This record gives sequence, C-alpha cells and structure tokens, in this order.
Amino acid sequence: MDATDRFDAFRALADRRGRPGVRLIASLADAAATVPEGPREWAPAAAERLGLPAAAGLGPATFYADLAAGHGRRHVRVCTAAACFAARLGEHLPEVEQALGVTAGPTGAGGEVGEVGEVSVQAVRCLGYCYAGPACLDGDAPCTGPDVADQLAGRARPHDPPIPVADATGDPVVLAGITGACGPWQVWPETAAARTPERVRAEVAASGLRGRGGAGFPVAAKWAAAGGSPDTVVIANGDEGDPGSYADRLLMEADPARVLEGLALACFACRSRRGVVLVRSEYPRALERMRAALRDAYADGHLGRDVHGGGADLDIRIAEGAGSYVAGEETALIAGLEGGRGCARPRPPYPAREGLWGAPTVVNNVETLAAVPWIVRRGGPAYARRGTPAEAGTKLVCLSERFARPGCYEVELGTPVLRIVTELGGGPKEGTEFDVVQVGGPLGGFLAADRLDVPLTEAALASRGAALGHAGLVAFDRRARPEDVLRHVWEFAAAESCGACSPCRVGSRRGLEIVREAGPGGPDGDGAAEYARLLRVMGAASLCAFGRRVPAAVRSLVRAYGDRLAGWDR
Repeated sequence: MDATDRFDAFRALADRRGRPGVRLIASLADAAATVPEGPREWAPAAAERLGLPAAAGLGPATFYADLAAGHGRRHVRVCTAAACFAARLGEHLPEVEQALGVTAGPTGAGGEVGEVGEVSVQAVRCLGYCYAGPACLDGDAPCTGPDVADQLAGRARPHDPPIPVADATGDPVVLAGITGACGPWQVWPETAAARTPERVRAEVAASGLRGRGGAGFPVAAKWAAAGGSPDTVVIANGDEGDPGSYADRLLMEADPARVLEGLALACFACRSRRGVVLVRSEYPRALERMRAALRDAYADGHLGRDVHGGGADLDIRIAEGAGSYVAGEETALIAGLEGGRGCARPRPPYPAREGLWGAPTVVNNVETLAAVPWIVRRGGPAYARRGTPAEAGTKLVCLSERFARPGCYEVELGTPVLRIVTELGGGPKEGTEFDVVQVGGPLGGFLAADRLDVPLTEAALASRGAALGHAGLVAFDRRARPEDVLRHVWEFAAAESCGACSPCRVGSRRGLEIVREAGPGGPDGDGAAEYARLLRVMGAASLCAFGRRVPAAVRSLVRAYGDRLAGWDR
C-alpha cells in the first residue's frame, strides 16, 4: 500500500459523510479551466462524477475565486492587493484591460468572458510579488513592474525578478538553508531514529516559539492539545494570503525540503502519521517545487514506512488551494480540504480535538515549521535567547515595492520598525515620501511614517493599534489619497469575507457602501451613527478574526492619517 492508498483509506469515513476532500476541488478546477461559462453550467456534473449531489459541487465552485471566475483559453490574474495598489494606485488594472481588450471579473465572483479561445482577466489578491508590483500571472507565467500591460500585450519582455533575501540577525533560523548556513534534512534522520516525541515537544516548548501566521499561539501547547493520537493530522499552512507578505512563498520555492522537514518533526512530536501541505494556487512555482521536494523526500527515505528505522510511519500529501483569503484561517482551511466552502467554523470544538475529517488536527504556518529544525538541532533555550524575553525568536519581514530596498529580511523580534524601514529597506524610493505604513497585512494596522519608533513585537504593535500578523510592511507614499486607501481596505474586506456570519458579511459590504457614498469628509448625521455602530458590531460579534480585525485596521488607518481623515474618526 503506497502513501496515496494509505491516505485514501484514512479518509474513507469522510467520503461516506459527504466530505470528499481535495478530489472534488481538483475536479472542479479542471472543469473551470476548460469551460468559459459560470459554475452552474459545469459544477453539478463534476460533483455527480464523484457520486455527490449537485449542491456539493456548486457550494465550493461559487465560493472560491479560481473556480467562480470565467476562464478563457488565456487566463490572466491581475493583483489588486495593497502593495500592487500602492505601486501604481490601481492604474495597472485598467491598463491591462485596455491592452487585452477584456474587462476583469470582480475578485472572488468570477466574471463574464466570451467563447472558448478568448482571453479572460481576473482581479485577485495577492500573488506574492509585493516586492516588484504591480504583478500578473499570465497562466502560470509571472509579469511584474510598472509596464505589466505592455508585457502582457507582447510589447515588452516579461519581468520575473527573484525575491531579494537578507539575514539581519547574524545567525539565521528560517533562512538558514537559503543563506547557506545549514542544509535540510540534517535533523530529521537522527530524530526519527533515536529521539522521542516528548523530547522534541520539550525543546519547542523551551524555545517559546509561537505561530508566525498571525495568531501567535504557543506551538508546543497546540501540539499537546492534539493529545498524541496517531490519527492526528498536521497541516503546513502555505495559504499565505496577507497582501504584503511573501515569506512563505520564498520558503516553499527556495527551501521546500526545510518546510517538509519541519512538518515531519511536527508530525513526530504529535505522534501523527499524516501531514498535509496546503499551497495557495496563486503560487504555482511553490506548488511545483514542493511536489518535487516531496518526491525526493520519499526517494531518500525520509518519509514512508518505518522512517530511518525508528518505527515511525509518516506520509505527507500536497494540496492546492483554490483562491480565498479567509480559507487561510485554520477552520476555513480545514473546510476547504474537506471539499467544502472555505468558511470559518464556530469553536469549540477546536481543530486539535476535531478537525480534518473529524480527526485531531494541528495547523502551523510554513514559516513556523521552518524554524523547528533549527530549534531541535540547537536546542530550545538557544532559540529562547533570541528576540525579547516576552516574545522569543526571529521573524521574516517582507518589504513592498515602495521601499528603496524591498525584499524579505530575517530579523529578531523586538527590532525597531524604524530600523527595518530606514536601514534595511533604505527608506522610500527616490523621489517619494511615505505617509503611512501598513503592518501585518489587511488585518494588521497602519502606522504614520513619523511614528515607526516601535519594536516589532505583537505587544508593542498592539499598543499602537496595529498587529504583527505575517509582518509584511506595505508603504503608501504621498501620491495615494487617504480616502482611496480607506476605500481599498473596505474593498478587500467586502471581497474576501467568507460570508459565514452576518456581522462580517453584511458589515463589510455596508462599510464599503458608506465609504463610497460619504467621500473624504466622512459620513454625518445618521450615516455617522450607522458607521460607528457597524464598526462596533463587526468587532464584537464576527465569527473569526477577519471580521473582528477590520474595524481595528480601519481605525488605525484613520489615526495614522490624522486630520486628513478626521471625518472618519469613529
């Protein structure tokens, strides 16, 4: 029985419960890529081929952006997220539309295209080229830079620059393989052969490592919560959707074996026999390289039966996302892997007790897992000495295209944001001047350019109304009008809300309507009261962190711009 057979046997019960998993999503994706009409024309048949009712296909097909969008023979995805918006103030999208003679479909809702053979254009968020935006994917081929429209039209050569990378710590942790400090698979063989799960958990607990995907939950505590059942599934979350962050893309493309080794160690610590790596569809190169690294891992004996003679069995699968920001939230991610809509679920039960296919499930993001080999090799106390006493370790920080030196930097937690911006990033590009800097993605927050004297820690950023998140920094210079940036934040919220709860589903759309109706001076009278009430309800009653964080992000933007958005101070 090979790895695929063992996974299929494991999820047989899930199939009987009507949760077909990634087979359904893959079947829908194949259909969407070849039929220009909307999902109602092809999703029912795709579901029926798997013995499922039509609704099982229509649900995810109308939810995920990749599936809902109409596809011509040539399908172009245009990034409209924060970094690409800041680069050209959104002008690149109409330029692409004009160059190709096609109007883009709205993000997350598809769009009408002509007959098969024609070009289709889809607005998406985000493609992970925040350091070189604006960006497009022509099929799976990237085009980046201010002349993306010319590149797509054949008037200029496609530009696909590598991610600039630098270590600012002197002893890299997650960049160890990329900088040449330490190769992959140096820890796993000895661990699988001679160590115990308890020892690995103890080292990670001593390290103080917290999740790097935004929530910041203690990693060892999450592992322990799964209870040590061999049915536990450990998921490497590579669905990095925060506009401004491309750290996980870097790791999956440049050092995929380290990601797999970190996942293997996490599975071992949890006594799990099964791991899954979810790679977002907007990262086709990362998907290709993760799959190649997985084949090599099996060929080299790192995975399979009785790994390295230690008695442990471990199988890992690679799954592809289908285009959704909220599906990076762990319960929504699990729903998507089960073949459903990527909507957040109420907790409890928590995934560590009842997650993927009803099994105990641990979800760690890619950057988190990439730190585990260093910790196991060097010891938890060595990692705990990095960063600050309250928040240990290092963090990958991504700087957007508006910086003089954009790229991905590994820094110690506690490094002043001002130093990251001015010394590492080189400040603003020549001829520009920063107004505000977005920290930690669309749900993080904004800091005024003259208020960057804050340590890069969750606690310090929270005291300024921001959040660490993935630690992507997107700069907005003086060309961007404050009211346009505010509208952009609400557009993202309205487009990416999963719709599982009314406060977020209705609130995000109504918030966008109010911003569009009121103009730069802000709402007054009943409109002002409604807007203030909307922010309170979203922040208090939304099901997951997405809806709860939107009001905080909006308020931080208003504070950062000061008098220029005074009418929006609610």
